[in-house]
Amino acid sequence: MKLALAQINTTVGALDQNRDRIAAAAVKARDLGADLVVFPEMAICGYPPEDLILKHHFVEDAQAALKKLAKDLPSDLVALVGSPVFASGPTNNAAAVLTQREWKATYAKRLLPNYGVFDEKRLFAPGREGLVLSFRGWRIGLHICEDSWFTEAEAFTQYENAGLDVLINLSASPYHRGKVKERERTLEAAARRSGCPVAYCNLVGGQDDLVFDGTSLVLDASGQLVARAKAFEEDLLVVDIPAAASTRPSQPGGYRVLELGTPSPSPEASHTPAMARIEPLPPPLEEVYAALRLGVRDYVTKNRFAGVLIAISGGIDSALVAALAVDALGAERVSGITLPSRYSSSDTHGDAHELARRLGFHLYDLAIQPLFEAYLKDLSPIWEGREPDVAEENLQARIRGTLVMALSNKFGLLVLTTGNKSELATGYCTLYGDMVGGFAAIKDVPKTLVFDLCRWRNASGATPVIPPSIIERPPSAELRADQKDSDSLPPYDLLDPILERYVEWDWSAEKIVADGYDSATVERVLRLVDFSEYKRRQGAPGIKITPKAFGRDRRLPITNHYREIIHPAPPARDRRTAS
Repeated sequence: MKLALAQINTTVGALDQNRDRIAAAAVKARDLGADLVVFPEMAICGYPPEDLILKHHFVEDAQAALKKLAKDLPSDLVALVGSPVFASGPTNNAAAVLTQREWKATYAKRLLPNYGVFDEKRLFAPGREGLVLSFRGWRIGLHICEDSWFTEAEAFTQYENAGLDVLINLSASPYHRGKVKERERTLEAAARRSGCPVAYCNLVGGQDDLVFDGTSLVLDASGQLVARAKAFEEDLLVVDIPAAASTRPSQPGGYRVLELGTPSPSPEASHTPAMARIEPLPPPLEEVYAALRLGVRDYVTKNRFAGVLIAISGGIDSALVAALAVDALGAERVSGITLPSRYSSSDTHGDAHELARRLGFHLYDLAIQPLFEAYLKDLSPIWEGREPDVAEENLQARIRGTLVMALSNKFGLLVLTTGNKSELATGYCTLYGDMVGGFAAIKDVPKTLVFDLCRWRNASGATPVIPPSIIERPPSAELRADQKDSDSLPPYDLLDPILERYVEWDWSAEKIVADGYDSATVERVLRLVDFSEYKRRQGAPGIKITPKAFGRDRRLPITNHYREIIHPAPPARDRRTAS
């Protein structure tokens, strides 16, 4: 059997566009000789559809698109297409079996994830039985994403006596660092437990704050990788599945069997063997950069923005965002603005212009000092007798935010904010100032990783696109004289590991201290994180690249009196006298 995995980039709610994309990929698969083509989870409506699923008319429209698709597909091809489906009861996350211009059957996802970014139990009802397709002598079992993740669950064990020749999984598994290898290890266990090859088709593309990496794959019965599709781009992976073993035993139980018959192959189809290919995985930094680039491109393009606007400070965060935007959209769709104050150095101002020259985007230049002085003059009667403090610093950031949004409105450009995860975690950012914007490209990127990505981007081309002085200069908000980030925060190489343990790993303060970190520093960092929840709640959405991002993944109450306490260590006992 020649099997095609069509990892496509869908858009949530674009039913007609998604249907056409599926149809085009199916025709291409048929022309390459495929007997069966697999599409990702929820391919007809995009993933995740979130509360659109609660609108019954949306699900009805998705089903109508699915029925029309069935009539448009090559009659000699079997297509497995993800879609929301309901008959008279609750909605299922389902795989539709389309062949001979009909919608023949439906498999409903058994295991509904309800952790991290997933919220499926409030949207879908779980399926209750498996589905085995009997096709040209092959017995094909169906799974959707989570169904293959837990080999002890009934969704998996129901197929143990089904005599499967291949297990097919339709998926929409979002990316984070390390996820691709983690996913492959999970599917290796599924292949070994099932005793048959596993074919896994994953979604690719950006959807709001999620990125899907693709990397669809086929494993043999021992869990060895047979084929893998490209990462972070659409791909059609065609693989020959070995001849069915007619002697494989099968027993009834927990699944139904659908006889698909043996439709005659199209004379136009290619019957040459499919050359299995294993696309290489990008190295770690290239992988993260590719995810961010795809997330920016799809958010801007799918939301129909003409281009983006970035406040360019001459610092490393805005430099990385600018490089990502140019790589994702092209320099002609990127504009920048530099907004110097009396605290801005000539070095950072010059670097902002040099960055724009190297990347090739247009840079506006607008000094905020006259506006800042006008604000101070108007506020001075009310502020009389008070020393300058953070209010004056934040005022500069908010003036900049106002000007950036004025240009956004006038030219129809999406503002990309430039705050990183370390800043957002600790509240080292200004509401309605540098947090202003529509999309936060690096909001889940720790500061130390920002530096690493900039160095990688410079090394990946013929010439560095980010001026080296931007990377080498100590980070500064430049909102007061001689300011440095280290005045307000621990050094980033100390801060980021503490944040990782607290935010992503959910470690207690005591456990972090026991791991070798200073108790006073840990208490300070955790206090900053806890007190800044109200800021993060008002920030722009941004791309998830870590196992736990702020927003979808980590949702804590703003009004929250629980505080981490580090108890003093008990005095050491004398081993010689201890009872």
